[in-house]
Amino acid sequence: MAAALKSTPPSLQLNRPETHFLVRLKPTIVSTRRFAPMASLTAIRSLGIGETFSNLKKQGKVALIPFITAGDPDLKTTAEALKVLDACGCDIIELGVPYSDPLADGPVIQAAATRSLARGTNFEAITSMLKEVVPLVSCPIALFTYYNPILKRGIGKFMSTVKDIGVHGLVVPDVPLEETGVLRKEAVKNKLELVLLTTPTTPTERMKAIVEAADGFVYLVSSVGVTGARASISDRVQTLLRDIKESTTKPVAVGFGISKPEHVKQHGVLMVSLLVVPW
Repeated sequence: MAAALKSTPPSLQLNRPETHFLVRLKPTIVSTRRFAPMASLTAIRSLGIGETFSNLKKQGKVALIPFITAGDPDLKTTAEALKVLDACGCDIIELGVPYSDPLADGPVIQAAATRSLARGTNFEAITSMLKEVVPLVSCPIALFTYYNPILKRGIGKFMSTVKDIGVHGLVVPDVPLEETGVLRKEAVKNKLELVLLTTPTTPTERMKAIVEAADGFVYLVSSVGVTGARASISDRVQTLLRDIKESTTKPVAVGFGISKPEHVKQHGVLMVSLLVVPW
């Protein structure tokens, strides 16, 4: 979750899913791996999120982390999209679990979730798809999900299920720091990296506590409001990045509104998260 691409940037080309799904990424400093033909993919051990960032840091590179909503337009397309994105050199993939009340998301992701749910997509179907796909991709997958789907299934059961299918991380945007204790405990137990978010309105001391508790990376929300493309990103992000980096050596993600190559150049941190929406 980060930036809705209302128009496709030069490095990403997506055709409408009713015809076919295609992603082209030019080799840049973003990718950490050689591009591999999809046909050559067999069972692969993917690195964890933290390991991926560690490798990136050694190479002086940023990461490309695309987001797609599971089940939009259908889970078969989602499975192919995950393999294509991995083969094109993406470093981590954020997969959204569709939810009926996505309070952090703007109209593009809301619409994607609505379409997915209308087709009957549910968590069980998503995990079944991932069980087949995860062994075929070399980059780690992080699930973006709201808390209700976790609570409905039971935190322990949800975490163990996610672990068993090979997912590496979780982003749960609607749980405040004070209520993440059980989630963090179960995440550690299941060797999952729980990403936490900090925003432009987060007080400094609270930001430090969030940074301390975050695993995998720190997700810096670039602007107040929901996800969606912005014409520009506030210069204040640089100040926020500096403050976070003074508090931790953990990698930092800048998300929400990152929709142009200029945004990536402006905030060339250890990771810039881009939302890729096929239509």
